Amino acid sequence: MKCTGEFDVRDIDECCINIDPIQVGGRLTADAMKAVIAYGDGYSVCDQCRKPFRLDYIRTPPLDQFHRDLAAFVNMDVARVVPGARRGFQAVADTYIGKGDPVMITALSHYTEVLAIEGRGGVIREIPKNGENIITADAAAGTIEQVVREFGRPPVLLFLDHYDYQYGNCHPVSDIAKIARQYDIPVLYNGAYTVGIMQVDGKGLGVDFVVGSGHKSMAAPAPSGMLATTSERAGEVFRTTGIRTDVTGRTFGIKEVGMMGCTLMGVTLMGMLASFPHVRERVKRWDQELENGNLVVETLRSIDGTVIKSEYPRKHTLTRVDTINSFDRVAKTHKKRGYFFSSALKERGIAGIIPGATKVWKFNTYGMNRIQAEYLAATFKEIAEENDLVVSR
Repeated sequence: MKCTGEFDVRDIDECCINIDPIQVGGRLTADAMKAVIAYGDGYSVCDQCRKPFRLDYIRTPPLDQFHRDLAAFVNMDVARVVPGARRGFQAVADTYIGKGDPVMITALSHYTEVLAIEGRGGVIREIPKNGENIITADAAAGTIEQVVREFGRPPVLLFLDHYDYQYGNCHPVSDIAKIARQYDIPVLYNGAYTVGIMQVDGKGLGVDFVVGSGHKSMAAPAPSGMLATTSERAGEVFRTTGIRTDVTGRTFGIKEVGMMGCTLMGVTLMGMLASFPHVRERVKRWDQELENGNLVVETLRSIDGTVIKSEYPRKHTLTRVDTINSFDRVAKTHKKRGYFFSSALKERGIAGIIPGATKVWKFNTYGMNRIQAEYLAATFKEIAEENDLVVSR
């Protein structure tokens, strides 16, 4: 069935249980779907834009209040919407990093954090992970000291992921932020896998910046996200233009340099706004999400040879699994080879696993109800048993 012209209808979430690690937190709400239709035109939110001609001052629709609500949502003082978490990283990097400046990330940081630093000519130093794939406070302190010895000064910025994208492991942001504060290092909290699905308290964690992803975890269209900060840092990262052109003498009011003026217009912003009331409520149900995720994890652990590579017990719905000694053993002799697994899942209405993946793969149970979680768990077990894998009772 075609959507229009040659475009196929995308019906994955309507027809399947989708466990794609990066998609489940970004599924639109019904209200967001309606907003997408109503505000799909490029500059649709600009109908009522008046002086000072800035996005966070528009009252109809209530974008001014939305910006204030976003800041309060993560317990920070000022917030802006941005085209994805990566643009939040970039805005902060552009503010604090100069060529040759040392910048700290972790061994599990997302590549977009690296690119934001590279774009400014910063020099990256990584905090190593331990044997359990956790970034510890001791390792952070040791890396800071190494940077001080090497450069004669502390890093100008520290990027920290609360839950990393590779394992979905929880890292002690608060403990690391306390150490960074002793050296006056600004801390950027990467909440791409937290803001919008679980409660986040930026000031409680002791960080300077909170970055969230709308399309990954806030039920919003792509590309969308948010950047929030404290009142102390707001004047730096959200600094306003002061330039005057030489021939025409033009100035540009209070446009923000780091935001390139306005950021999200039309469909992305309105989808994010429409979903926000639902997002504020769903973060209160994180314990239920974990219960559903752990139900599936326990079933996978019961399949002989299957290893959960993420920390256990799980603290997030994103999980990394090693099935080299279970499903990959089947793939070696199966007529479909490695594609047997994703094919068997698809036949049972499960989507989101990379086709051909039977060695190490990730899944995310966020947004499932209990019945769906039980069905997914039973499906993994059924596929294992029909391929003669031993399943513990």
